[in-house]
Formats: sequence, C-alpha cells, structure tokens
Amino acid sequence: MVALKFLVLVVCGYLLGNISSAKIISRLRKDDITKHGSGNPGSMNMLRTFGFKMGILTLFFDAIKGAIPSLLGFYMFGGDIANEMSYIGLYVGGMSAVVGHCFPAFYKFKGGKGVATMLGMFAVTEPYWAIIMFAVCFLYLVIFDYGAIASFLYITALTLVEGYKFHDNIVITIILFVLYFLVWFMHRSNINRLLLGKENKVNFKEKLKKIGKNKTKAKDDFSNQNLSEFSKQEKKQQRKEKKIHESQREIG
Repeated sequence: MVALKFLVLVVCGYLLGNISSAKIISRLRKDDITKHGSGNPGSMNMLRTFGFKMGILTLFFDAIKGAIPSLLGFYMFGGDIANEMSYIGLYVGGMSAVVGHCFPAFYKFKGGKGVATMLGMFAVTEPYWAIIMFAVCFLYLVIFDYGAIASFLYITALTLVEGYKFHDNIVITIILFVLYFLVWFMHRSNINRLLLGKENKVNFKEKLKKIGKNKTKAKDDFSNQNLSEFSKQEKKQQRKEKKIHESQREIG
C-alpha cells in the first residue's frame, strides 16, 4: 500500500512538473520563449525577454508546480509535522515535480532548470526561510543582475537549512543532495558562461524603470484623455449657450 501511494505521488508530481508555464504564457502572446535569449523555458529568460510581469507570473506558476505535489505528499503520508514520514512524502512529491520540470516528456525531455519549482517545495517545508532567502536573492538580482548566481544562493541556503534540520534522516538527505546536484547540473551552461565572463544579465533595474515609465505614460495618457473630453464638453456647452442666446435675440 505504501509503495502504491509513492508510485501515485511520483507520477502525479512528474506529470504536473511537465506543464511548462513559460511556454504556455509565451504562446498566449503568440511567441515561443525557446526562440529567445538562452532558449530556456524559465522565469529568468521570460523576465529578460518579455519583462518583469511575465517573469514573475512564470515564477509563480512554476513554484505552484512544486508546492502542490509537496503538499500532496505531506498529507498522503500522515500530514504530521512530528512525523518524518510526512516530510519524506513532501520531498518525494517535490522532487518528482522538479524532475518533471527539468525533463518533461511532453516536450521531448527539454525543460527548465528547476529553481522556481524547488522554491515552491521549500515554501511548503520552510515558508519563513523561503521568504527570507527570496528577498535576499531578489535584492542581489536588483544590484548585480546575475540570475544564475541568485538561483545558486537560494538553493544552497535552503538545502543547507533543510540538510541540518533532517541530518539524521538518510532518505531526505539523499533527496536533497539529488535535487541540489540536479539544479547545478541544469545550470552547467550558465556556470561555463560565468567562468568566461559572458553570462547573460537580467538588467533588473531597467525592467523596473520600464514599469515606472509605462505607469507614468498611462497616467499622462489618461490625464490627456480626460482633458480632451473636458474640452469637448466645454465646446459643446458653449455651442449650446450660443444657440440659446441667438434664439432669445430672434424672439426679442
């Protein structure tokens, strides 16, 4: 029975991980993210290609892919924070989603790099640390613009936190090691570019400035539109008053 539950969890987690948020969102925009930038269907490439909002949206949905099977695994095996079997279920579900994201059968086993999906998994098991490290990595990204290094910082910190927490559980330790190695392996091209000084920058500050400019432009356009409408109404009122005045003169 336990083996069957693990099998169901692994299959469900893997299939959910196969859903590519980046590809779906880019196709809704009548485009293909794999034809831009690094070609990677992930949140960083979406951010560089389509802007801040599309990058955050992709990050959110990829994180959800990791959170759902993690929660499912946790409650399938007891749902008890005092029971390590529940956490084994959590990590098995999360790992299945990460593997599905990195090697999706739906897309010929060519997927993303797994960081956002791991973020969702860690958000379930360590929400406070996940939020703190997300804020730290976000700040790093704003200052230095290297998405790969921000990703390395995040998974390293959370893996160390969880590794310390479950240091006496060999199953969870192995899962954490496998996930950590997998994400670094998926970033091998980034590591090579970093060593050569050719890694792509996110230009995060420019993305944020662009959002500010778009908001200012929209506000100005709205103000100009209102001014134009006011001018039209004023001219209409003047013509109406002129007609009334002319009518009164004729009567007089």
